[in-house]
Amino acid sequence: MPKKKTTAKLKYPKTQKGKTAKIKTVKTEIVKTKKPKIKKITAESVKTTKTKKVKQLSRGEKKIQEIKKILVAQKKALLDEAEEALNALPGQTVFPDLGDQATAEAERSLMLRLRGRDRMLLKKIENAIERIEQGIFGICEKCGSEIEMRRLEARPVTTLCIECKIQQEEEEKLMEG
Repeated sequence: MPKKKTTAKLKYPKTQKGKTAKIKTVKTEIVKTKKPKIKKITAESVKTTKTKKVKQLSRGEKKIQEIKKILVAQKKALLDEAEEALNALPGQTVFPDLGDQATAEAERSLMLRLRGRDRMLLKKIENAIERIEQGIFGICEKCGSEIEMRRLEARPVTTLCIECKIQQEEEEKLMEG
């Protein structure tokens, strides 16, 4: 597009004495813009682009990223505790007193049961992290509606909205009798 010069006459309003001010001619120029240059993509430009995207996240996306950090920290803590418990788990020992042996066996059984619950929680945490990465975190698996952020903050591993969870618990109560 070539340069284009235009001339416009602007009229000023009347002055206080009732006289009109002089007419002033204003010249404006429209300058042709240059085409953007194609930049070479480097590793640094990709890194800066990724960091810019993080800054442009909405408030809900920021909350989800915070939840992801919490989930990763919980996962690490559970794995550390499991490793510690595995090393501290006593083997089959024979005690002269049957009461002591029963107590030791009960403690060992309780510890294994707790590790089993931790293992199930670990699977739920991994599932939640995977859903965040896929972009489907915060969507109810049953009805497809959005799960409230307060619920996700309270229980990040949840997969059901509050209405579906209430319905599921009522169904479980009916099945139990």
